[in-house]
Amino acid sequence: MKEIFRRIYYFIIKMLPDKLVINIENFRTYKRFLNKEKPEYFGEKIQWLKLYGNLEKYNDYVDKYKVREFVKNTIGEKYLIPLLGVYDKTEEIDYDILPNQFVLKLNHGSGYNIIVKEKNKENITNINKKLNKWIKEDYYKIKKEYQYKNVIKKIVCEEYINDSKGELLDYKFFCFDGEPEFVKVDFDRFQNHKANFYDNNWKLLNLQETGFENNKNEVDKPKKFNEMLEIARKLSSEFKFVRVDLYNVDEKIYFGELTFTPASGKNSFTPLEKDKEIAERINL
Repeated sequence: MKEIFRRIYYFIIKMLPDKLVINIENFRTYKRFLNKEKPEYFGEKIQWLKLYGNLEKYNDYVDKYKVREFVKNTIGEKYLIPLLGVYDKTEEIDYDILPNQFVLKLNHGSGYNIIVKEKNKENITNINKKLNKWIKEDYYKIKKEYQYKNVIKKIVCEEYINDSKGELLDYKFFCFDGEPEFVKVDFDRFQNHKANFYDNNWKLLNLQETGFENNKNEVDKPKKFNEMLEIARKLSSEFKFVRVDLYNVDEKIYFGELTFTPASGKNSFTPLEKDKEIAERINL
């Protein structure tokens, strides 16, 4: 039943004009329609960028396959998660030659990920069915995020990574004009998702994002954090705003992705005064 409602919802969204959908989303977040002339809030500026930011120019940076070349040329190949394969369709995937653990993802959107920890226990038919469903979706039409519009759809297979504790923390650096201002750290993304925010000195910030509880446990500053900050600077130097996502696996730093429209502009920060302060850093 949930899947039926999802399909109906996506069908309706794809048919509605972009401006209408974005104004509805902004009203749901900030209880007001998008202020085209003077957007004030963080999510509101993200919605503005979706409409007026010419995001299609970022195609190669959001393409989870093509962006690897940008990362290689900017900070070096050693920061890339090792690639196991790239495919145009599921029929090309030879599961027999893949290791016991790997990750499959689609390159043209967000949330298209399948984590395989024990290949022999997986139903390959179901995996392919899910991949085939995703590859038919036009993510940009659903989310109104046009940076994904002209991405040539691929299935990407990468090595599975986690640290010696069996964890994988996600460090998301919010960068403005090439300078990381703060980092969001995601915990237990696929179970009880929580998030904390830290400044560049690893001071815990009084900041919360819609939909995420803060993690009450103290989190140690990762080793090589200064190197992560420098990587975020280099990768964000060309952009007015971008979120640079990195992993730190037992002091080995990996690139995750570049995100130009976090949460599609539908999340806000509390306290709201801080949301406004963050928004002021985006120069439209």
